[in-house]
Amino acid sequence: MYRKINDFLHTWKESRFRKPLILQGARQVGKTYSVLEFGRTHYENVAYFNFETDPKLSETFDEDISPDYLIPILSHIAGQTIIKEKTLIVFDEVQLCERALTSLKYFCEDAPEYHIVVAGSLLGVAVNRSRFSFPVGKVDIKTLHPMDMEEFLLALGEESLVTQIRKHFDSDTPMPSALHQSAINLYRQYLIVGGMPECVTQYIQTKDYILIRHTQDTILTSYLNDMSKYNTQNEIKKTRLVYDNITVQLSKQNTRFRYKLIKKGGRASEFENAIEWLTLSGIVSQVYQVEQIRKPLENYRNIDAFKIYVSDLGLLCAKKDLAANDILYMVDEINDFKGGMTENYVNTQLIRNEYRTYYWQPSSQTEIDFIIQREGRLIPIEVKAADHVQSRSLQNYMNNYQPKYAIRISSRNFGFENKIKSVPIYAVFCI
Repeated sequence: MYRKINDFLHTWKESRFRKPLILQGARQVGKTYSVLEFGRTHYENVAYFNFETDPKLSETFDEDISPDYLIPILSHIAGQTIIKEKTLIVFDEVQLCERALTSLKYFCEDAPEYHIVVAGSLLGVAVNRSRFSFPVGKVDIKTLHPMDMEEFLLALGEESLVTQIRKHFDSDTPMPSALHQSAINLYRQYLIVGGMPECVTQYIQTKDYILIRHTQDTILTSYLNDMSKYNTQNEIKKTRLVYDNITVQLSKQNTRFRYKLIKKGGRASEFENAIEWLTLSGIVSQVYQVEQIRKPLENYRNIDAFKIYVSDLGLLCAKKDLAANDILYMVDEINDFKGGMTENYVNTQLIRNEYRTYYWQPSSQTEIDFIIQREGRLIPIEVKAADHVQSRSLQNYMNNYQPKYAIRISSRNFGFENKIKSVPIYAVFCI
């Protein structure tokens, strides 16, 4: 399956400013597969080392972490010669060996001719709590997320549909109704399957939603295991409480995260470390409220007001235990969850395109779901779960701040009217 990370890896390989690459992301998003597949197609050989499956590997880094010392030993362990420029060296689950992370500094300074990619499911957690010095400025860092809607469509062989979607996004002209409805149906399938590569592969091969849900439940279990395995003892229960409560919060009309919904009397001081762990692990993301609409938005975020979204829609629906048919037909029984689920989907697609997302809520009656900086401009994004698109909030925002244009995401077709760019829900990847 095509992954956009391949383009990044190719650019990284050819760059004369290349540094050892840290590839981070949540479990099961395809880090190892993507790196190994890239290595097989762009290098003469791959020297792969996994610190989880081979715990004794860490001992190699105990005494000396200079490249001159490590390369002969690693060549012996891998059973093949590591050649400058021609071998891709891969350290997997590197969060289990902090000295291996530190060694990247010396590969960057003393042996830049060796190509190294390190991957880890909990690198954010490890780096934030490491005992050894992190190689600041000596590494490139990239986050891999689950597959976005475009990658999902391409995996299903819908290249021509992707071309049409991008064409109509650029021209702001409606898609033919048959294509529009087909894309809406594929979007709903994506909500069920999500972007975990294993789930997408199973969907392509079987179209069996029950099998996919079993795989999603297995991934969710692995997340819970990580919370126990790589977390402090007194934070395990709190982390699980927060994670279990996210779907509850997304079912509320106001999706702002509230500690009191986790437990009666809940406070930030009790749960902020748990939220940080989930964020650093790549399992969730936080979207902060901005108090002023001016650049840079980061300067005006309210650290006490935020929303939490999960990283994958399929896992969200699995955690909510939603039946496939309920999502495919958008039945009325899930109305309370539709708004939060749609917001969550939009946020994941924007993050894939490397936007930093915020929201604006100057009063309880006024809210803009997302504010992003696009092409140097601050652009408001309104999200609607269905066809109903009337909104005082967006009109108030436009009257007050006069943006060049706004984006409205809904199930309606493409269009542009009154400075509002209409984007169908399936086309968020184009933004």
